[in-house]
Amino acid sequence: MSRVEDLWERLVRAALRGRAPGGGLYRQPETGLAANVPSSLGNKDIDDILRAADEIQDDDPNIARILCEHAYSLAQNLDPNSEGRGVLQFKTGLMSVIKQKLAKKEAGSIDRTQDIARLREFYKLYRQKNNVDRLREEEMELRQSGVFSGNLGELERKTVKRKRVLATLRVIGNVLGQLTKDVSAEEAQSLIPEELKRVIESDAAMAEDTLPYNIIPLDAPSLTNRIASFPEVQAAVSSLKYFRGLPKLPGTVAPPPSRSLDIFDFLQYTFGFQKDSVSNQREQVVHLLANEQSRLRIPEDPEPILDEAAAQRVFLKSLDNYIKWCNYLGILPVWSNLEAVSKEKMLLFVSLYFLIWGEAANVRFLPECLCYIFHNMGKEMEEVLRQQVAQPAKSCISGSDVSFLDQVIHPLYEVISAEAVNNDNGRAPHSAWRNYDDFNEFFWSLSCFDLRWPWNLTSKFFLKPTRRSKNVLKSGGGKRCGKTSFVEHRTFLHLYHSFHRLWIFLFVMFQGLTIIAFNRGNINSKTIREVLSVGPTYFVMKFFESILDIVMMYGAYTTSRHLAVTRIFLRFLSYALLSVFICFLYVKALEDKSNNDNTSVVYKLYVIVLLIFAGAKFFLSVLLHIPACHRVSDRCNSWPLVGWMKWMHQEHYYVGRGMYERASDFLKYMIFWLVVLGCKFSFAYFLLINPLAEPTRFLVDLRIDQYSWHDIVSKNNHNAFTVLSLWAPVVAIYLMDLQVFYTIVSAILGFLMGARDRLGEIRSLDAVQQLFEKFPAAFMNTLHIPLPQRESVQSSGSGQVVEKKKTDAAQFAPFWNEIIRNLREEDYIDDLELELLQMPKNSRSLALVQWPLFLLASKIFLAKDIAVESKETKDSPEELWERISRDDDYMKYAVEECFYSIKFILTEILDDEGNNEGKKWVARIYEDIQESIAKRNILVDLQLDKLPLVIQKVTALLGILKKDQTPDLEAGAVKAILDLYDVMRMDVLSFNLRDNYDTWNMLAKARTEGRLFQKLKWPKEAELKAQVSRLYSLLTIKDSAANIPKNLEARRRLQFFTNSLFMEMPVAKPVREMLSFSVFTPYYSEIVLYSMQELLKKNEDGITTLFYLQKIYPDEWKNFLARIGRDETTSELELGDNPNHILELRFWASYRGQTLARTVRGMMYYRKALMLQAYLEHMSAGDVEAGIVGNETADVQGFELSPEARAQADLKFTYVVTCQIYGKQKEDQKPEAADIAMLMQRNEALRVAFIDEVESLKEGRVHTEYFSKLVKGDINGKDKEIYSIKLPGNPKIGEGKPENQNHAVVFTRGNAVQTIDMNQDNYFEEALKMRNLLEELNCDHGLRSPTILGVREHVFTGSVSSLASFMSNQESSFVTLGQRVLANPLKVRMHYGHPDVFDRVFHITRGGISKASRVINISEDIFSGFNTTLRQGNVTHHEYIQVGKGRDVGLNQIAVFEGKVAGGNGEQVLSRDVYRLGQLFDFFRMLSFYFTTVGYYFCTMLTVLTVYAFLYGRVYLALSGVGEAVQTRADILGNKALTAALNAQFLFQIGIFTALPMILCFILEQGFLRAMVSFVTMQFQLSTVYFTFSLGTRTHYFGRTILHGGARYQATGRGFVVRHIKFSENYRLYSRSHFVKGMEIVLLLVVYLSYGYNEGGAFAYILLTVSSWFLAISWLFAPYLFNPSGFEWQKTVEDFRDWTNWLLYRGGIGVKGQESWEAWWDEELSHMRNFSGRVMETILSLRFFIFQYGIVYKLNVQGDNRSLTVYGFSWIVFAVLIVLFKVFTFSQKISVNFQLVLRFVQGLAFLLAVAGVSVAVAMTSLSISDIFACILAFLPTGWGILSIACAWKPVVKKMGLWKSIRSIARLYDATMGILIFIPIALSSWFPFASTFQTRLMFNQAFSRGLEISLILAGNNPNTGI
Repeated sequence: MSRVEDLWERLVRAALRGRAPGGGLYRQPETGLAANVPSSLGNKDIDDILRAADEIQDDDPNIARILCEHAYSLAQNLDPNSEGRGVLQFKTGLMSVIKQKLAKKEAGSIDRTQDIARLREFYKLYRQKNNVDRLREEEMELRQSGVFSGNLGELERKTVKRKRVLATLRVIGNVLGQLTKDVSAEEAQSLIPEELKRVIESDAAMAEDTLPYNIIPLDAPSLTNRIASFPEVQAAVSSLKYFRGLPKLPGTVAPPPSRSLDIFDFLQYTFGFQKDSVSNQREQVVHLLANEQSRLRIPEDPEPILDEAAAQRVFLKSLDNYIKWCNYLGILPVWSNLEAVSKEKMLLFVSLYFLIWGEAANVRFLPECLCYIFHNMGKEMEEVLRQQVAQPAKSCISGSDVSFLDQVIHPLYEVISAEAVNNDNGRAPHSAWRNYDDFNEFFWSLSCFDLRWPWNLTSKFFLKPTRRSKNVLKSGGGKRCGKTSFVEHRTFLHLYHSFHRLWIFLFVMFQGLTIIAFNRGNINSKTIREVLSVGPTYFVMKFFESILDIVMMYGAYTTSRHLAVTRIFLRFLSYALLSVFICFLYVKALEDKSNNDNTSVVYKLYVIVLLIFAGAKFFLSVLLHIPACHRVSDRCNSWPLVGWMKWMHQEHYYVGRGMYERASDFLKYMIFWLVVLGCKFSFAYFLLINPLAEPTRFLVDLRIDQYSWHDIVSKNNHNAFTVLSLWAPVVAIYLMDLQVFYTIVSAILGFLMGARDRLGEIRSLDAVQQLFEKFPAAFMNTLHIPLPQRESVQSSGSGQVVEKKKTDAAQFAPFWNEIIRNLREEDYIDDLELELLQMPKNSRSLALVQWPLFLLASKIFLAKDIAVESKETKDSPEELWERISRDDDYMKYAVEECFYSIKFILTEILDDEGNNEGKKWVARIYEDIQESIAKRNILVDLQLDKLPLVIQKVTALLGILKKDQTPDLEAGAVKAILDLYDVMRMDVLSFNLRDNYDTWNMLAKARTEGRLFQKLKWPKEAELKAQVSRLYSLLTIKDSAANIPKNLEARRRLQFFTNSLFMEMPVAKPVREMLSFSVFTPYYSEIVLYSMQELLKKNEDGITTLFYLQKIYPDEWKNFLARIGRDETTSELELGDNPNHILELRFWASYRGQTLARTVRGMMYYRKALMLQAYLEHMSAGDVEAGIVGNETADVQGFELSPEARAQADLKFTYVVTCQIYGKQKEDQKPEAADIAMLMQRNEALRVAFIDEVESLKEGRVHTEYFSKLVKGDINGKDKEIYSIKLPGNPKIGEGKPENQNHAVVFTRGNAVQTIDMNQDNYFEEALKMRNLLEELNCDHGLRSPTILGVREHVFTGSVSSLASFMSNQESSFVTLGQRVLANPLKVRMHYGHPDVFDRVFHITRGGISKASRVINISEDIFSGFNTTLRQGNVTHHEYIQVGKGRDVGLNQIAVFEGKVAGGNGEQVLSRDVYRLGQLFDFFRMLSFYFTTVGYYFCTMLTVLTVYAFLYGRVYLALSGVGEAVQTRADILGNKALTAALNAQFLFQIGIFTALPMILCFILEQGFLRAMVSFVTMQFQLSTVYFTFSLGTRTHYFGRTILHGGARYQATGRGFVVRHIKFSENYRLYSRSHFVKGMEIVLLLVVYLSYGYNEGGAFAYILLTVSSWFLAISWLFAPYLFNPSGFEWQKTVEDFRDWTNWLLYRGGIGVKGQESWEAWWDEELSHMRNFSGRVMETILSLRFFIFQYGIVYKLNVQGDNRSLTVYGFSWIVFAVLIVLFKVFTFSQKISVNFQLVLRFVQGLAFLLAVAGVSVAVAMTSLSISDIFACILAFLPTGWGILSIACAWKPVVKKMGLWKSIRSIARLYDATMGILIFIPIALSSWFPFASTFQTRLMFNQAFSRGLEISLILAGNNPNTGI
């Protein structure tokens, strides 16, 4: 055990070496047993005792031994049998520690009877040693001194020391108290006198603020936390106190020691809520109330009282969903009259709701279930309130202290969990089990009250399902409760069911346009009559939709509302009758037309019926989707006819009501879609449909007598198959080209909107410099709170312009400087750039604005040269000044600043003893110069050619003054001033000295006597020193700073930040009045912080991650070394001599990866920004406590340690990282746990939530309990547990990520919550805008207030490789331009992941920020957007703020990610959310929603299907002989309609339409020229190949998910991908998604090439098939083209060896797919589980049999025979080939005993086969080409049989044929692999191929100096690594 302890200690210390910011204020995270107490012991005292033992180990080891022994006895009492997980190991380790301490003690026995006395004496000594009585006094004196800003570090050190000492004393005092319980009272009295007891109690009281709390110390008042002293917080706390009317608590309930009783104590007693949950929700309610109060006003009363308006706002916001639920069900809320509810009652209801929500665990996903629980518990509470003494509620009575959890939540959890188990880990059909939505929607009807209260557990709702059968051929069966309202059947028909209006519209329009085209465009009565045939089409399609309504509801009839079921069947009957009636009328009308009855009554009746129906539909659409009409219709609901029509038109749900937008918004997106539809139908008619009309007529009338094969289907059907082959690709393009036109129009609109919003106005450093002087004013107008004094300056006239600019600059400077300092801390700039970029304080010493040096650098020297030239050219003073200020204002500013700064510095330093001679000299010179300027005699009065000499002298003086004062330097300074005096007097000035004779005479006399300037006042004040240093830099920097900063990332960030200052955003509120928010990050097991081992680990090329980072970020590496005080040539190994530097190195590397450390640093900038803003707001108000003296707003030293600023920031910002398995990681001693602990130490506001599993033995069985815990770092370097809330069971019963978020969401705080993934980053300058963004929640963005604020993302991984660049650019265009249009005007932006900001209270009361049902919610993020929209939320998008985001950078990572998203979209197709949105949106909004979600993926699939339709049509024409017959009679197959369709398909395929938004995004934000260069570069890097390849990824996973399921979360890995991917790995990943389909396309193209007829020859073939060949080649070779070192010969050889080993390894039990082909093949087939999927797979596989049927009739050997015998004989040949294959692949196990016989048979078979073929070639007409043709025919046949066998795997296994099928499958994979491998191997022979590929992949990195060729060659210069 000691070895384990030692290893653990070494691990933690290695991870946590170094100190946190603040000069070692915080300890290293705890090591050893103190940090490893098993959670199953459930005792925090043991932790504290062991921590104290470590603390005093050096002071007195014997006392440490006593404490350890006491901790051991506590552990023994808690778990005597060591049954809890980890308890035995802990006890053993603790005992060994005690033995070690005993061994170290001097020899001799230990008298344990003296332990109490020893502890007592040590207590006194420890108190005396640390001077406890003085500790707090010193701290308070320093705190109250009013000038502590200069001693912030000292204050923090004293605070931390006091807390640590008092915490140790509290532990010793507690142990003393516990030990004395074991002795008699008299002995205890003698051991601990009363005086010492009082001292111990006093010290314990002083230590109260060391007790754990989250944000607001409610149970443990804190001296150092100012939050509790804020009036708004005090008002909130007082409002919750026990009020008159609340029943008294029984005497058995002890009041809390540190506060008075409140309503939470009452509710805890009444309903049995958990203590920590109550504490958690108490703080949440106080937090909400305090923030709401601060928005209204800050109370100024001595005893602040909460405004009733604040309570009412929180009440209405929190219970809004409950009120709507009651209204929907038509029941009264718990309160009968809202107006009569008092403030206290409101707070009581709010508190009850949040307590229910806080302990609901997984039931939080059921918001209406919570409404039901609240409704009933509220009624119970009303009954309790009528009593004098409170009694426990009947529904929550149990023997435990968690009665609410046991009695209310646990029964619900049990049934939800049982259903989740029945989903078979996501493999069961969705229809076989109830998900979260099914449970929640049960509470959407009054039948939910059948559950009664307390729960009626015999209700069918609580029926647990029987386990499903594992036999895939048997149905689930068993007793279970059906689904509710909706069933997620796995079928493509959902696309029609959800979006039937779109499909009906498209088909009706297609029919109409086709009819017009076939009438040659003539619009006459005949055409109109035929066009009216769309009526029957419409009704038949509506009838089909009503059939789907019935079919799709199968499985939910028993539990659905009777009204909903009645509506379904009524619609079915109505549309059935209408379809028959309309079809009958139309047929009769046509018959009347054939009888020449033009005035047919039937026809008129038909038209009237259509008009009436269309009018009614239009009326209902207007009624339901235009706000004014909707309000009218709501009032008319009581009218039976209107109510019935609305009910039949649209089903009513609890969600989805009122899905309409403001009339202006409706008009916007309607016009948008009218434009798109106009383009689409113009293209469809003129280029697709009309050109095919005449050829179709010709084909229908064409008679073909002879076919190439035995014709079965083609005769006597007017060439239907030929017509189909012609129209199929055109129809496919018709169905998907709307996506193309949407993309084009939305891209253009997004571009125009971005330009309107002023995006991209500042896109270069030159623009930053030119516009810099406008930044302070823009900053003050946007990011700063309005200042009254600024407004007064602004309104006082033009004479105060400079004053206003200076005021703005002074306010802007501290923020700008902090941004620059953070760039330096992040190593994006070096120290020189830091100096150049920082802005002076702009104090009142100079009457001008001082700008950063990077704007003024070298300007003085340019101005000097101009002045010298002017002397020669004899310019006038006006011309001189014009030349200086004409082209560059900053040259003018530099001259002015230099002029006035010299005066200021000289005035300050001269004549310290008061004779004022020096000051008079300075004043005289400046007066004369200014007078000369006024008289325009400057060129006469001053010898400007002597300016270089003046500058030289001033520079020499400043160089001396910069240094610390010494006698020598002082003498040198005097000499320098005298030299300056002489130069000015003798060489420069040409004034007439008589005018000021007395002054000059006095100065001359002093100079002669040697007393002039002899006494100097050396610059010691910070401001004067800064001015000297700045002026020195201004006069010495000769190089231009036009390219400062050099780092591209620093440039990008500054450009975006400064550009955003001119964008429209809400006015910022003061920090105290802003909305509060949380940031929420889910984490599982990703990298927290790179370890040195990971950084120095070499890949197969000998390259380490650190070396790679050094090469790709060379400037940042140099800046890092400079920051830690090392030379830039220092290697990483040399840093090992300093543990702090090693730690900094790990952070430096981690901040350049996608790590949790990077995310935490970025998000903590919010707190830093808020602290700075709060601090400066207090400074501007003259707050003495904030350390303000005067009006020097730029002095922000130590703002991070200001108690007031910290408290304000903590009240407004919370950061919770939910590290789901952190407890397990700690227990397993994982390095991730130590890294997370270190992050908590470095970030005091960081909170970590995790799920703790506590195992114990009960009745001989292991019992596991689950707790949701929140911890923070503390001063002792260990976790401090804040809350521990018991859960009803394992919380992970749905998708992992949303369940992880759900358990921890109770620990978030505030009005808003920002969801941040752990591959994201943030920037300080962007954090400054957060309070502006939060104000958007109260801005006008349409009919409803925003509930999700979309935030722009910057993808920071684009520079790694060309692939990363493609992904980055594609993602960037979507998250900017794409989402801009989705939010406005289309109003369909959802939530696409992170970093959106949610209205927190809105979402937590409506199911949370994501959905968690297994598989169906695999894309959990977007469902929160669906849920928000359905629940009348509003999603907006804002681009003046951005957050960083990492993306996948390797092709395999990207493919896995895209597969995950495509699979998620496949599941969305089946979901009820998509169905309801598709049904309830108005038509145009439905179009927007479809084409931006699942429709995009379906159109992608149609793009691929277009290729298949075209090629299979061509193959049919080629093999049947129809193609040649048609082509010889008329050239119709090269028709322009087909050309247009193929061109559109090709452009979509290669990503042109994906690239269009990207190009426009480039133009907007980079400029036209750079955009074109970027786009052309992408083409050279083969981006079209990448886009084509990703098309296949999306198509495969989208289609496979809908057919078979199998979507799952896949971790893509977020490392730096520069390693070579093995051939076998690529083959495994892409075999079924790309290679098989690519081979099929190649096969189709080869067959078409071999047997097709083309008059144009090869050229015509190429033109027709180029897109298909490009698609096939991209799918087959892109993984190897984008594979680092893909064409390096040595790696190619190694890859082939690895691939053959994998292919031939037979595997076995436990073997993974990466190791064996057989295991991989089984995994690839695992998704085929449902019957419908097997049937569809079988039907799709039948296409492979057409090849054999067609090709055998083309063989020379069969001549002109067209009989079926030829086809039958081909099957005999195929069977012989299978037999031969089996002979040669006979099982080795069976052949052991018959090896000789088997070899003989195999040899004989081989000889007979060769002889047979030879004889056939020689004796018959069989040719060599026939043999190859047979291979072409039989290969697809075999694959078809193989595919069908795989689909019916269980049946084939039962038949005993599975091994044979597996052998054939291996042969096919081997063949396919070889065919792909051969071109790669051939390319690898040529060295230039590898060079070209490297350049192709890493071009951007090359341009930035990345030595990628060196990296990939493995020529590693850092050989020491």
